[in-house]
Amino acid sequence: MKTIELSDKLSISNIVYGMWRLTDDQDTSAGHIQNKIEACVEQGIDTFDQADIYGGYTAEGLLGSVIKQSPQLRSSIKIITKCNIVAPMGIHSDKRFKYYDTTAGYINSCVERSLKTMNLEHIDLLLLHRPDPLMNADEAGAALDALVSSGKVTAVGASNFRPWDFNLLQSRMQHPLVTNQIEISLMQQAALKNGDLAFLQQHKIIPMAWSPLAGGAILRDSLSPLSLLMQQIGEIHAVSPEAVAIAWLLRHPAGIIPILGSNRLDRIKQFGQALQVNLSTEEWFGLLEQASGQPVP
Repeated sequence: MKTIELSDKLSISNIVYGMWRLTDDQDTSAGHIQNKIEACVEQGIDTFDQADIYGGYTAEGLLGSVIKQSPQLRSSIKIITKCNIVAPMGIHSDKRFKYYDTTAGYINSCVERSLKTMNLEHIDLLLLHRPDPLMNADEAGAALDALVSSGKVTAVGASNFRPWDFNLLQSRMQHPLVTNQIEISLMQQAALKNGDLAFLQQHKIIPMAWSPLAGGAILRDSLSPLSLLMQQIGEIHAVSPEAVAIAWLLRHPAGIIPILGSNRLDRIKQFGQALQVNLSTEEWFGLLEQASGQPVP
């Protein structure tokens, strides 16, 4: 599996394992989670995506229990996490409303908590989870810069930012924002047309795609025109329909890094199939057309 260089200090695998569903599994033991991690690593997937809010602020702790139990794993994996969402649950159960916080104090407290919770000495990649309409870009930018300079965080980026949000924050920083994690899938094509991917390509920033299978919706109706086409193309390339949907993202010149999440070991072991597929231009546009329900203009 290829590695993608996000900065001169950070390279990650070109498929990332997403841990947002970690707490949905019936078995959340450290041993079972370690089996998932090792199933990824065996394929060359060395990067794992977290956020402080996942699992009602508990998913980071589950990963931390694995690292505490098997500290040797840390040297072979990269860890992404995100912060700035304050939701009335878990550690924030005293809050009345959900809101965003991009103050320096809050960003720093999140990093310290994530380091402690996941048993880490540093975070490989920290992202601001959502654009904050009340963000003071000078304050947030300075806080992120200081975290990189201190070594607590190797690199920083954004999640769900539009180009103008990204530009504003970057304009106040010395260190580069190395990625933007946005929703992209066959069923969520907005980024292809609204300028998000074009902006990232213009600035040579690698995007990450969350929910690349649209939360499983792509696979739900096995008789839909899109599903039937994915099955047909999958048979041609000897891979699963899921792999075809991921290969569609990988075919894009922006170098999209899909974030795949599953609690089933059999599915995790098949993540790498997508890298075996080189979709033709005709196949790519055929999938685009079936997914959108509209003919290519």
